[in-house]
Amino acid sequence: MREYILVFLVAATVTFLLTVVAREIAIRTGAVAAVRDRDVHDEPIPYLGGLAMLGGLVAAYLVARELPFLSLSGPFVFRDAGIVLIAGALICAVGVLDDIFELDALTKLGGQVLASGFLIAFGIQYVFFPLTNGEVFAMDASQAALLTGFVVVATVNAVNFVDGLDGLAAGVVGIGAIAFFVFCYQLTRLNDAPRATTAALLSVALAGVCVGFLIHNFHPARLFMGDSGSMLIGLVLSASAVTLTGQFSGTEIARGGDGTQASLLPTLLPILLPVSILVVPLLDLVLAVVRRTRAGRSPFAPDKQHLHHRLLEIGHSQRRAVLIMWLWAALIAFATVSASLYTGVWVWVSVGLLTAVTVVLTFVLPVVHKPKVLEALDEPSAETL
Repeated sequence: MREYILVFLVAATVTFLLTVVAREIAIRTGAVAAVRDRDVHDEPIPYLGGLAMLGGLVAAYLVARELPFLSLSGPFVFRDAGIVLIAGALICAVGVLDDIFELDALTKLGGQVLASGFLIAFGIQYVFFPLTNGEVFAMDASQAALLTGFVVVATVNAVNFVDGLDGLAAGVVGIGAIAFFVFCYQLTRLNDAPRATTAALLSVALAGVCVGFLIHNFHPARLFMGDSGSMLIGLVLSASAVTLTGQFSGTEIARGGDGTQASLLPTLLPILLPVSILVVPLLDLVLAVVRRTRAGRSPFAPDKQHLHHRLLEIGHSQRRAVLIMWLWAALIAFATVSASLYTGVWVWVSVGLLTAVTVVLTFVLPVVHKPKVLEALDEPSAETL
C-alpha cells in the first residue's frame, strides 16, 4: 500500500507542477476556451490540461518501475500499463489538435477508435469473465474486441460530455479511480493474491493526476483540461477496468470480503465499472443524444441542457452543483464496489441512507439555501417598486 500511496503522490505533484507549463503553452498556441452561450465561465480560459495529466501519468509509471515491490511484479503489469499510456498519448494528441484547431466530431471519433484499436491490437481487451462457481466464460477474439472498443469509446465520450463545470470531470473520474483502486486492492488482499496489478497501478495514478489537476481546475478554474484531458482520463479509466479481466481467476474473483461466495457483480465489474462510476455522465450522454436527434440535430451538436446546467437552473451555485455531482458519483461507485465485495444487510442499509442524504442535498438544499447571487436576483429592485 505504501508504494501505491507514493505513486499517487508523484502523479498528483507532477500534474500540479506541469499544469503551470501547460497553461503557458495553451496561451502561446491560442488554445483558449472562448466564452460561448452554452458555457458558464465568463472569461476566456486556457485549455491543454491534458498535457499536464499525461505528464503526471508517465511520471507515476516511471517511478513505479523503480519501487522495490512493484518492480518485482509480474511481467505483464508494466507492459500492459505502458500500452495504455501510449494509447493515452495518442488520444491526448488528438485532443490537443482539437483544443487548438477545433476538429469536427467525426475526426475526434476516428481518433478515439484508433486509440481503442491500438489497445486491442496489443492485447488490452476483455479476455474472460470468471463466474462465481469458479468457471470461466470466454469470448472469442472478435466479440472481445468489439466489446472493448465500445466500452472505451463510450467512456471517453461520457467524460467528454460531463466536462462542463470547473472541476466536474476531474472530480468524477478521480472518485471513480479511487473506488476502483479500493476494489482491486481489496480483491487481492481478501484472496491472498499478488497486490501488484495493472488495474490498481493505473487507477491509483489516475486518481493522483485528477487530484493534482483539481487544485488548478476547481472553481474559479485557471485551466481547463480540454478534450486532451477528458479523452485521456476516460481512456485510462476504462482501460484499467479492461486489464482486470485477464489477471484474476474465477476462484479469486468469486470470493467475497466475508469469506463467502460473492455476488455476480465482481464477475461483471470490469464492464460495469465505467458504467457505474460514470452513470451520471453516461445518463447525460444518452439524454443529450436523444434530445438532439429528436430535434433533428447532430448527436454531437452542443447545447446548454446537460445535467450540470439543470442543477444550476434549480438553484445550485456552480461549486455546489459540482459537489452534488461528485456526491452522486461517489455514491454509485462505492456502492457498486461494496456490493461486489461484501454481502449483508448493512451494505444496503448504508447505501439507502447515503442515497437519501444525496437526494435531499440535491433537491431540498437549493430551496432552503439559495446562492447569494440568486437571492440578490430574487429581491425586488427599486425600479419595480
